[in-house]
Amino acid sequence: MVNFGFTINKSTRIDYDQASKDVSRYVIAHEPSALLCIGCGCCTATCSAGQFTPFNLRRIQLQVHRGELARLEQETEKCMLCGKCQMVCPRGVNTRHLVMTIHKAMTLYNRGELKDL
Repeated sequence: MVNFGFTINKSTRIDYDQASKDVSRYVIAHEPSALLCIGCGCCTATCSAGQFTPFNLRRIQLQVHRGELARLEQETEKCMLCGKCQMVCPRGVNTRHLVMTIHKAMTLYNRGELKDL
C-alpha cells in the first residue's frame, strides 16, 4: 500500500441509540430545573473552578444529555460549589444541586446501582 503521509482519524460520531440515558433521566428526575438550561455559558464564564481547572459546567451538562459518561464523575469533583454560576443563571437553574445530582448519578452508575426510571 502507498503511504500518502496522512492517517484516518477515529470517528467522533455519537450513536444516540447506544448511549445510556439512565444518568440523564436520573438528573432530570432529581433536578428538573436542568431542563430550563439554554446553554448560554454564563455559568462557565463566572466559574471560579474553571479559572484554575478545565471545569466547564456547560460541557458537563451537554455530555450528560448526550450519554457521554466517560470521566464525568471526576469532572464534577472539580466544582467548588461556590454558587456563582447559580447567581448569574438567567433561567434560574439550580446549578449547585445540578452538579451534586450529576455526581451522585455517576457514582451510582459506575457502581451499577442506577435503576432505570
